[in-house]
Amino acid sequence: MKYQNIRVGHFISRPNRFIAKIEIEGAEETVHVKNTGRCAELLVPGAEVYVQDSQQEAEDWLSDNELLQGEMQMAVSSKSTNIGKKRKTRWDLIAVRKGDRLINMDSQIPNKIVKEWLEQEKWNHNLHNQSDRIHGITKIQPEYTYGKSRIDLYVEAQNRKILIEVKGVTLEENGVVRFPDAPSERAVKHVHELKEALKEGYECYVFFVIQMSGVRYFTPNMDTHPEFKEALKEAAEAGVHVVAYDCSVREDEIRIQDPVPVILENPELYELSQVLVPWYQKARRDLPWRHTTDPYRIWVSEIMLQQTRVEAVKRYYARFMEALPNVNALANVEEDKLLKLWEGLGYYNRVRNMQKAARQIMVDYNGTFPKTYEEIQSLTGIGNYTAGAISSFSFGLPYPAVDGNVLRVITRITADDSDIMKQSTRKQIEEKLKKVIPKDCAGDFNQGLIELGAIVCVPNGEPKCEECPAAPFCQARIQGKIQELPVKEKAKARRIEKKTVLILRDEDKIAICKRPAKGLLAGLYELPNIEEHLNKKEITQYCKEIGLMPIHIKKLPAAKHIFSHIEWQMIGYDIRVDELEKTNNKKYLFIHPEEIQKEYPIPSAFEKYMKLI
Repeated sequence: MKYQNIRVGHFISRPNRFIAKIEIEGAEETVHVKNTGRCAELLVPGAEVYVQDSQQEAEDWLSDNELLQGEMQMAVSSKSTNIGKKRKTRWDLIAVRKGDRLINMDSQIPNKIVKEWLEQEKWNHNLHNQSDRIHGITKIQPEYTYGKSRIDLYVEAQNRKILIEVKGVTLEENGVVRFPDAPSERAVKHVHELKEALKEGYECYVFFVIQMSGVRYFTPNMDTHPEFKEALKEAAEAGVHVVAYDCSVREDEIRIQDPVPVILENPELYELSQVLVPWYQKARRDLPWRHTTDPYRIWVSEIMLQQTRVEAVKRYYARFMEALPNVNALANVEEDKLLKLWEGLGYYNRVRNMQKAARQIMVDYNGTFPKTYEEIQSLTGIGNYTAGAISSFSFGLPYPAVDGNVLRVITRITADDSDIMKQSTRKQIEEKLKKVIPKDCAGDFNQGLIELGAIVCVPNGEPKCEECPAAPFCQARIQGKIQELPVKEKAKARRIEKKTVLILRDEDKIAICKRPAKGLLAGLYELPNIEEHLNKKEITQYCKEIGLMPIHIKKLPAAKHIFSHIEWQMIGYDIRVDELEKTNNKKYLFIHPEEIQKEYPIPSAFEKYMKLI
């Protein structure tokens, strides 16, 4: 849309919302300000502004229509004269220059250019979603009354009834545009009306006209009017379309141009999506499982990395891959060999579940690892995190992978004080991340989040904020809450179990036994042990009761092992026995230590005592 009779000037002051003092061609003029918003960041003394000579425009209009006859000419002249009497100034403020950006300030123009745009059906050329396109428009009615509000535009097109509320946006900071720049109960009311109109079959849009170009994204102004942000978010969730378009702005023209991303909540996560991948690609550690997109290898690494340090996992990963290089090998390996390969990593049910999942893949997918998130998640032992990791790392699918590192990073960046131990918090964070995961680099985004939590936004200490790409917009840092987040409900105290561990020796062989098939450390081998702490006299009596004759008893150092919910507090004895194999009614196995080391999976709970055999 074009303007006529534009003059350049410089802003002096703004006595009230409706007028401004502007220097035009060396004289101070009173100028009508159509935009009654705050605009304090735009209208600063000395700012270059563009104004329209409305009196000249009216005279030009009359001159262009001088062929009008008699009464028509008199009526138009009379109307022009009356308008002129009502106005206190001939000038209208149209645009202002802020740095190298020209911003249109005409609050009456957004409705006009959206209407013009619809008439030309230009909207359809910029929409990726086919369902949002509006073809075959037969009616456009401005100022349509619905409920207790006047909605900016009503559109009919091929049996569709469409309500469009238009909002002009002029508030910009660092490429981010926000609305409103002052509290607007009217704006909240209109959004609520659109939400209600959905129930009567209307399609509804809130159309933000960004009255400038070159912006990064739009977000509701939480600082100025949080109620509008909540109303807009609720309306969007109900089905109201929220769109934003920037404009090509010149001194004498404004045209709708390109779509702008709309971020209705947590804009800091959108900011993160813009900087995280480049950071990760430069800062990531060189880890063996990052040299492949093979879903099997990524799966193995992810299960191993759960509650195990990266450096420790490296050697386990190499050993496991050498022995079981593919799904078929895992599906068919004997359990004792599988558990031996897993020895030292703990949580043995995880590797048992991996074997069950491998067998599922062999049967249900003909040995080929499934390629969709839903199919991957259906495998035994695979939850949201692992499914998201495999889906994104291997296949580039935009699904979140939220582990403890990610929970910590996101709750800090968003200053979220929800308890990260609750499933509801994890679910909310997954939903938020789904909205910002870049579709063209989902794997690097997810790995970047995990890496950020592992090496920068660390737990139990001072995060390395000076190295963090999210530092400029991290809300915990801005609000001084880094040490308070994340919020984590104190875990229940672990149950203490006292045990006496026995190294029973018969010449060069050591006694071991197999644990029950169910329960803690199910099916693994262990050193014989007894509940409670026993003294030497009690140990001697115990050995005799099970048919052993102790020759020599030596007390060993105490040891401790912590499981997720249990703590073993252990004491030990090194015991030489006589004729162990003949009198053994506990059915212990007596194995040479080298054979134990090679063939029998012993949990790390006994590591301190196994070093003594």
